[in-house]
Amino acid sequence: MQQFVHRLWYQRNHPLRWVLLPLTLLFYVISAIRRQLFRWGIKPVYHSPVPVIVVGNLTAGGSGKTPMVLYLIGLCRANGYRPGVISRGYGVNITGSVLVSDSHTCADVGDEPAMIFARTHVPMVVGANRVDAVKTLLAHCDVDVIICDDGLQHYALGRDIELAIIDGERRLGNGLLLPAGPLREGAWRLDTVDFKICNGLEGAQAGEFAMQLAPAGLHGLTPHLADNIQQAPQPGDTVVAMAGIGNPGRFFTSLTALGFVLAQTREFADHQPYIPADLASLAAQYPLLMTEKDAVKCRHFATDNWWYLAVDAKLPAEFDQGLLQRLAKIQSEKSSRDSIANNMASANQKE
Repeated sequence: MQQFVHRLWYQRNHPLRWVLLPLTLLFYVISAIRRQLFRWGIKPVYHSPVPVIVVGNLTAGGSGKTPMVLYLIGLCRANGYRPGVISRGYGVNITGSVLVSDSHTCADVGDEPAMIFARTHVPMVVGANRVDAVKTLLAHCDVDVIICDDGLQHYALGRDIELAIIDGERRLGNGLLLPAGPLREGAWRLDTVDFKICNGLEGAQAGEFAMQLAPAGLHGLTPHLADNIQQAPQPGDTVVAMAGIGNPGRFFTSLTALGFVLAQTREFADHQPYIPADLASLAAQYPLLMTEKDAVKCRHFATDNWWYLAVDAKLPAEFDQGLLQRLAKIQSEKSSRDSIANNMASANQKE
C-alpha cells in the first residue's frame, strides 16, 4: 500500500490523482478555514514561557525530522541550554500526556519518541494534544527550550522558531495537497518558516541548509553486541536489509554506498510493528541490517546477527549560528516580558 501511495504522490502524471482532486479541494478548504480561525483569534493559541522550536515538514511521511530533533538536542546542550522534547507518538493511543521513562516501550509511546529517548534521555512528553504536552513538560522538568517533534500544522501551539525539513530526493512530489498528493500545506508555506532544511547534500536549493545523514557505525541489537564493532558486518560483506521508514530506498542506498552487498531488501510501512517470525526468516542466511528507528521495535526479540546503522545529522556552521542567535534573542525577549509582568503583579499587590 505504501509503495502504491508513493507512486501516486511522486509521479507527476499518475492518472488516479484526477479522481482524488475533489477530495483535495475539500482538504484545501477545510485547512484554509482552520488556519484563518487561528489567525483571527477564534481558536486560541498557547504561547509557552520558554522558546518553542517546531521541527516539521509539508509532506506526509518521513523526511528526516527525527535526526534533526536529535541534532537540535545536541546543539542546545552543547551551548548551555536545557532542552525538552514533545511528540505526538504516532500510532499509539495515549490518554493525556505521558512523561517518557526507561520503562516505556514503542507500544507505549511510539517508535520515534522511544528512539529519541533511548539515544539522549532528554526530558520528553508524548501526547496527542501538544499544548498539554508542553504544560506537562514545564510542570515536571527543568527545561528552558522545547523542541516539538512534528507539529508544523498544529497551530494551537505557538512557536518561536519553525524548521521545515524537505526530502532532497523526492522534494514535494507532484505538488498537490492530500490525498491526491503528499502535501499537508501548499508550497507557499516554505516561505513562512525560519529555516528550510534539505535532507540531502545534492538536493538543496537556494535558501535551504543542506543536512547530511552521516553513518555513525553498526550496533548490535542484543545487549552484549551493542558496541562490539569487531563482530559487526564489514563493508564488502553480504547482508540483508529492512526498513520501515518514510523513504526506505534512502537507507538501502546508504548501505550500498558504504560497501555492503545487499542480497535482499524488504520495505515495511512506516511505524509498522514487526512480527518476530517474519524477521527471523529474513535473517536466516545473512546478517540483518536495519535503521535505528526499526531497532527500538525489535530489541526484545532480536538475535545476535541483527544490527542497526546509527546516523548523525550534519549541518553547516551557518545554520548553528543562525539558530543559536535567534534562540538567544527569543529567550531574552521572553525573560524580559516575564520580568515586566512579575513587577506589575507585585506592584498591584502592594496597592
